[in-house]
Amino acid sequence: MDTVLITGGAGFIGSHVTDALVESGISVVVLDNLSTGNRRNINLSPAVTFIEGDVRDDDLIEKIFKKNPSMSSVIHLAAQSKVGPSLNNPLEDLMINVKGTVTLLEVARRHEVKTFVYASSAAVYGHVENLPITEEEHTKPLSPYGASKLAAEQYVQTFGALYDMNISALRFANVYGPRQSADTEAGVITIFIEKLLSGRTPLIQGDGQQTRDFVYVDDVVKAVITPFLRSNETKVNGVFNVSSQSQTTINQLLMVLCREVGNTFNPDYSSERPGDIKHSYLSHDKITKIFNWKPHTSLNEGLKRTVQYYRSLLEDC
Repeated sequence: MDTVLITGGAGFIGSHVTDALVESGISVVVLDNLSTGNRRNINLSPAVTFIEGDVRDDDLIEKIFKKNPSMSSVIHLAAQSKVGPSLNNPLEDLMINVKGTVTLLEVARRHEVKTFVYASSAAVYGHVENLPITEEEHTKPLSPYGASKLAAEQYVQTFGALYDMNISALRFANVYGPRQSADTEAGVITIFIEKLLSGRTPLIQGDGQQTRDFVYVDDVVKAVITPFLRSNETKVNGVFNVSSQSQTTINQLLMVLCREVGNTFNPDYSSERPGDIKHSYLSHDKITKIFNWKPHTSLNEGLKRTVQYYRSLLEDC
């Protein structure tokens, strides 16, 4: 049976991808250094092998492939995924996001892996006036994080073209759902839920009229594994937005959460963060056309499931 390497498989999105592949009868090797991932997220199925380690470790990556000769695909989700640390330490951001990606690509190439799915970010676009944002839009990252994700994208596509690899670089919108940490750039939903459930007042930075594109993690998982599952049917080397293709204001988001939790909508407001983009949402027409993927979870349903998850954590404490 073929084996899939998932980097960042103990993290938010990666653990859900692991679960989905195991349910499909696929063996998985999870590589995670647990800097942001959590051991409790690791699937305990016999089909899963967990290795604690770093994507920048050339020798370790080589050993993983040698020990798993049936490794056919890589789903690369591990990353430094925050803007703040990339500003404070851009070299570290570069080494994790670019060097780590190239290390994986090079070892995968040597071992004749033909499918490589890479998790990119909408941060590669920067500020865009024309909405919804398509993959053809010019990329102008506003942070070292966005620049490193874009640079890694370029390496992924170059390897795909040079070595006949089946490549998909997925530019995620704001992913949310169970297991997401509040300590992330996209964790506003988790932050709001934790405050509401603990009786504290949520804080909105700005006037709350800024819009974002929120996509539920189960839909994102399907977008991640679809290119992998169809790699024998469709030859692809490209970038794809993964989004809800809709705008939600932060005020609307919090209103839905307040209704779900049973709280009154009464947030505190502060000044907006310097450099924040006012409005953003992504077109998913391209991935729909190529892979017939669409999100199926409404924001109301996704938020309901997410609140239920965090409620269950409190009940277990």
